[in-house]
Amino acid sequence: MIINVEAVPIEQVEADALVVLGLEKDAGRGAYLSRANELTGGWVDELYASGEFNGKALEIALLHRPAGLKAKRLVVVGGGKTPVDARRAAGTAVRAMKSKGVRSIAFAFDSEAAAVVEGALLGEYEPDRLKSERAKPVDTLTVLGASEQEVRRARIIAEAQNFARDLANEPANLMTPSVLAQRAREMAAAAGLECEILDRDRMTQMGMGALLGVAQGSEEAPALIVLRYKPDSPAGGGHLGLVGKAVTFDTGGISIKPSDGMEKMKYDMCGGAAVIAAMRAIAELKPAVPVTAFIPAVENMPGGRAQRPGDIVRTLSGKTVEVLNTDAEGRLILADALSYARTLGCTHLVDAATLTGAIVVALGHVNTGVFASDEALAEKVLGAAKSAGEKMWRMPLDEDYQEQLKTPFADMPNIGTRWGGAITAAAFLEAFADDTPWAHLDIAGTAWLDDAKPYLAKGPTGVAVRTFIELALGWST
Repeated sequence: MIINVEAVPIEQVEADALVVLGLEKDAGRGAYLSRANELTGGWVDELYASGEFNGKALEIALLHRPAGLKAKRLVVVGGGKTPVDARRAAGTAVRAMKSKGVRSIAFAFDSEAAAVVEGALLGEYEPDRLKSERAKPVDTLTVLGASEQEVRRARIIAEAQNFARDLANEPANLMTPSVLAQRAREMAAAAGLECEILDRDRMTQMGMGALLGVAQGSEEAPALIVLRYKPDSPAGGGHLGLVGKAVTFDTGGISIKPSDGMEKMKYDMCGGAAVIAAMRAIAELKPAVPVTAFIPAVENMPGGRAQRPGDIVRTLSGKTVEVLNTDAEGRLILADALSYARTLGCTHLVDAATLTGAIVVALGHVNTGVFASDEALAEKVLGAAKSAGEKMWRMPLDEDYQEQLKTPFADMPNIGTRWGGAITAAAFLEAFADDTPWAHLDIAGTAWLDDAKPYLAKGPTGVAVRTFIELALGWST
């Protein structure tokens, strides 16, 4: 998509559609909406007076061949009481206009130019790469009142998020752990990142029994992808480690999942996809903190060599784990990845994983669950999420929950009881972060849309990409 930045009156904008933001009545009107009302002889006034448009979030009103404007259509999109989410408003407008064959769209929002660009690019995305007939894209996006610098940054971030969606959208027959490792290697070469791929033999030598135990039921070889970003002039101290779960397909193993909905289990690599994509943007935006990414990639299958419930594995840390449920595999591969990140000198760790159905019970599909062992890091993550426009909610991690992680046969089991399952999963991971400040993002409820939203297509969302980028860019200590 071509993105243009212009500083002209809205009446001079040439586009298939000109989009302005309209808030609810008591919230006032911005300069662009007021000017559109003047040029169209009070059309906006009539919309509000008739109740056809009330400014509620994501409402759309459309005027063809608007008087006084060069644009072929004037679109008003609702921003609610306050324009808190220009991304969603922009994405809604793009998807609505794209469905009508519009190929050039101009946005005249009174603020949030960067968010408009992000939202438009995210809204334009379609998960239809493998369809014979694909949706026709929007060719040109014009943003009024923006700077080239903020548009560049917004584009980098949105394209990274869409890259994560591309990775997660691939079916498991086309996106195996080896393919993911190759995609990461290609991205790293293009972005100027260091890339190392640990194979089965290397992980066996190192003693990553938890990760390898998950992988042993599949014919597909596992991989631990390591990506390194080193700033030219490090500042502020610290070494940020990002860890992403990448189970390219999860049958549940011997503790097999029900067949209903299993096709969606290609999404179990969304945490890893988010980390890889964030590293792509980090390489371009160049924060001052060193960042190393760890993406354990496996396929969890019930093959003849698959681990069994009751098996005991020895992790890289030396701790032993009794595998009570082979469908609780994500925490096993993350355990070894977190331990490895510590050995490489990461001073702070943040992981993202489609880890538990329990977090969906707790928070639905709205908020990502955030767990943390360190208050300062928790504040940084939540602050980055707020800046990035991603909804996240802090969850408890009391020592009392550790009582569920006891077994007479090993240092710990890989599951607790059914109660507080997202918390005990996080408590399991905390044991492998040890004394390193650590935060965990359970994205099981937010990484995938079962139905399209007005602003986003069905399928992978790329959640956590923007938060990771903001976290790195805003890092200070």
